Amino acid sequence: MKPSIIVSRPIYPEVIEKLQQHFNVTAHQTDPEWTTERWTQALSQQDGALTMGIETVNDAVLAACPRLRICANLSVGYNNFDVPAMTRHKVLATNAPDVLTETTADFGFALLMAAARRVTESERYIREGHWQKWALESFAGMAVHGSTLGIIGMGRIGQAIAKRGAHGFNMRVIYHNRSRLSPSDEVACKAAYVSKQELLQQADHVVLVLPYSKESHHTIGAAELGLMKPTATLVNIARGGIIDDTALAKALATGQIAAAGLDVFEGEPKLHPDLLKVPNAVLTPHIGSSTRATRLAMANLAADNLIAFFSDGSALTPLNPEVLQKP
Repeated sequence: MKPSIIVSRPIYPEVIEKLQQHFNVTAHQTDPEWTTERWTQALSQQDGALTMGIETVNDAVLAACPRLRICANLSVGYNNFDVPAMTRHKVLATNAPDVLTETTADFGFALLMAAARRVTESERYIREGHWQKWALESFAGMAVHGSTLGIIGMGRIGQAIAKRGAHGFNMRVIYHNRSRLSPSDEVACKAAYVSKQELLQQADHVVLVLPYSKESHHTIGAAELGLMKPTATLVNIARGGIIDDTALAKALATGQIAAAGLDVFEGEPKLHPDLLKVPNAVLTPHIGSSTRATRLAMANLAADNLIAFFSDGSALTPLNPEVLQKP
């Protein structure tokens, strides 16, 4: 008898077909509004789940789902998972790293460029019919080539952004991370390790690429924004909650920093209303990895984790591999 799995939200038909070769699949292709109760009830009938990085799997949910053995996140982030609780319940957690690194780094740099060079602000100006003549100081932005790039969070995506800046734009690259890179990785990225305070004070462009956790909540708040240059830009392609959006909206409105590029937000899809009022914020709806090729690769990796687990008890990208250990 095939194991039963749930796919929490719409996904590519070819991935559903792939999963159906191995599982009894409950596919939700109409993007349901999951309440905690509805999600828990649906999950309780399943042996496994393919989740999108937003469906909560915590101790309370797991207690109601004794059949559940694996949850495979389609995203690289997994703050929807309580991994210690999943380990206690002997439920494997997996994510989808690596396959989205270059695409997300591309988008992070796109946001940096758009914010620094005032791309969306000037486009709105044209669309609203205001452009009447060329002017020397019209929408003068911040230089990117030859400037200082500061990266907080120097994992795969952070390193990919560093290489784009150092090799493509001749930028001085500084970074802050929980642990310092190896000397060879620093050379490859042309990056120098500095304290968080030094980075905020020196960088012309700050890019956030760190995972969300209780420790990283509001990594950038009013105090940190106060350390930044008034000409600096701030880019977040990591997770909502890493920036205090209230403090950022105020800093943008008062000119404390020059601009921001944001792909993620606290409480998304809701946004802090003041972020919608400031012209110097480039806002995108969590699309950092959104090319079809990349999203399909993410979906296939999540599917392959499910297939491997139920086929031979393995996984390609386990977050709590101790669950796989034989008693």
